Amino acid sequence: MSTRNPETIVAHVRERYGKIATGEQSGCGCGCQAAETLEALEKGVSRGIGYADAELAAIPEEANLGLGCGAPIAALAPRAGETVLDLGSGGGMDVFLAAPQVGPSGRVLGVDMTPEMIARARAAGEKHGFSNVEFRQGRLEALPVADATVDAVTSNCVINLVPDKAAVFREVARVLKPGGRLVVSDVVLDRALPPAIADDLYAWAGCVAGAMLRDDYFAALAAAGLGEVEILRDIDFVTTIAEKLPAEIEELLARAGVGREAIAGAVRALTYRARRPA
Repeated sequence: MSTRNPETIVAHVRERYGKIATGEQSGCGCGCQAAETLEALEKGVSRGIGYADAELAAIPEEANLGLGCGAPIAALAPRAGETVLDLGSGGGMDVFLAAPQVGPSGRVLGVDMTPEMIARARAAGEKHGFSNVEFRQGRLEALPVADATVDAVTSNCVINLVPDKAAVFREVARVLKPGGRLVVSDVVLDRALPPAIADDLYAWAGCVAGAMLRDDYFAALAAAGLGEVEILRDIDFVTTIAEKLPAEIEELLARAGVGREAIAGAVRALTYRARRPA
């Protein structure tokens, strides 16, 4: 567990992902794969975490930043007329995937704390004529969404970046309608990380240090009033998604005198389904 001030963590994560949104850094927030070009990297990561080529072809190219640790929209299965909320919507990839499924009578909201991500997603939506989407800037611990107005919630490898995850789950329960569902891809731990990793800001932004122990994560989810948890996918984060860890984390491991084995097997990428009771 990190000893850093939570707002210091938030500021670092916001800065890191702001640079990804503007192209100052590649989309290696949660791990990279080998690629010769940025476009190949982004598409390669997205395929590697579960998106189909047809899905990638159906969204604005600028929405795919090569981020995430799963592909939750397929399991969420948005329906016509529903209101869907994407937590940490980034460039808008999952928002744009859900938009045709909810149709003109539905609505998809994306919330992200990074101004550069919001600007990028809004520009893509306007350019490509998505009339049923909206992007709002805000923190996941205090969602700019009214109570009980959302049918379905999704998120792709973002909750682990938030220091107060219990607050996120309480907000999800608040905005979901009774009987509403969520399908989330996120990172959890099956064992504690070495202190040098757990306290490192780059490891937070890389979706490693901010991950909670699995039991604590789902206890917080249950305490918020969300239940019927079903694990849909559970894979090792280091040996599958993060084929090439962000350089800062590779360097951190080297400075700590440990190899990938220090985190391999401990860091798990999950996709799960849960529900707010009716």
